Amino acid sequence: MPNIHRHGVVRDADNVTDVVLNAMSRTPDARLREIMSSLVKHAHAFLREVKPTEEEFERGVDFLVRIGQASGLEKNEGILLSDLLGISTLVVMLNKNGLGTDPALLGPFWRGNSPVCASGEDIARDGGAGGEPLEVSGRVLDRDGKPVAGALVDVWQASPVGLYENQDEKQPEHNLRGRFETDAQGRFHFRTVRPAGYPVPTDGPCGEMLRAQQRHPYRPAHIHFMISREGYRTLVTQVFDNADAAIESDVVFGVTPALSGNFERRGDGKLHLDYDFVLQPGVRRIPTPPLP
Repeated sequence: MPNIHRHGVVRDADNVTDVVLNAMSRTPDARLREIMSSLVKHAHAFLREVKPTEEEFERGVDFLVRIGQASGLEKNEGILLSDLLGISTLVVMLNKNGLGTDPALLGPFWRGNSPVCASGEDIARDGGAGGEPLEVSGRVLDRDGKPVAGALVDVWQASPVGLYENQDEKQPEHNLRGRFETDAQGRFHFRTVRPAGYPVPTDGPCGEMLRAQQRHPYRPAHIHFMISREGYRTLVTQVFDNADAAIESDVVFGVTPALSGNFERRGDGKLHLDYDFVLQPGVRRIPTPPLP
């Protein structure tokens, strides 16, 4: 028999946590050991606090199983649950440092490899489908206010009826998605249509949770931005329409005052959004897409 680490036996509820922690104490990866030990301590403390019945425990496990089963090509229910519990927002805010633009959660609808577009190109590939035209422009700057040239600005948004293209068979592939490169002055510009606010998917376990908590499912209208360049921390954020009725009650807690944008009509009669983004020095990292 191999040399088996003896972690002890469970005597009662009081020593379960210590036995489990002892069993994991030889994990070679120090960071994994730290994370899993903390997870066990907090999870066991949670159970001791709420004292779930066995029936409640079974329902909770079933809920998590169905979260996985409800994920697919059109939505990632696991990411959605993290968003609805404020976990996604807390993670990005904990990782914010310095004076850069506020981050926001990635959300469940980002897709990798969106089309590379020329400056000023229209990402409404369905002709706008009756939506109000919107001109979007801005700059990407460093912490000293200097322009960041050659930054990749990846944008995606919902349609005027509040659906992302992967949710709506009427929209062409990669509609309302695109990637733009900043010029020597750090500027970018594209055309689109004004996005609509929308409810998060409620046809799965996450919807059951919202109904049980008597919470509305709505997000205020917004445009997603992921801005990356070598030598800088990748910025994942959103800019919100501050005229949206749900601006102060975002179901996934993504709005901060700094991310409330001004969609304004100018003298040319067109609707404009102009917003500057500030990057922090660091490592460029592109997240794993929640959707293919």
